[in-house]
Amino acid sequence: MDVKELISEHEWLEAFPIMNQLRSHLNENEYVELVAEASEKDMYRLFALYDQGEIVAVTGFKPMITLYYGRFVWICDLVTDATKRSKGYGEELLSFVHEWALENNYESVALSSGLQRYDAHRFYEAKMKYDKASYVFKRSLS
Repeated sequence: MDVKELISEHEWLEAFPIMNQLRSHLNENEYVELVAEASEKDMYRLFALYDQGEIVAVTGFKPMITLYYGRFVWICDLVTDATKRSKGYGEELLSFVHEWALENNYESVALSSGLQRYDAHRFYEAKMKYDKASYVFKRSLS
């Protein structure tokens, strides 16, 4: 298995079918525009886990600094192909993010997960040893 940073539009599009399983509200054009803008303006990084040359999982994250968490990495997106779950790919990719954070002098990794994603919550808490630290609130302004 290999983890590779995806830096070109062509690479982003190769990852779209898997990312779209998590971000189903986005079409290809919206996805590419958001990845490009987030990469340019917000230090967003997109990585894929390959198994035998095939993308099996994708993560997008950004390093951040806040008064609450200090220096940390915020995982914006983490998804394993639905047909390939329970094979250790999520653990492999999330462990890569942990290593990246440590190598780049970040103190922790944080993420939010939809309320309905019970299996993901079990994975984060039981397998990956994450603590439930807060609720995330959102208000649409449109």
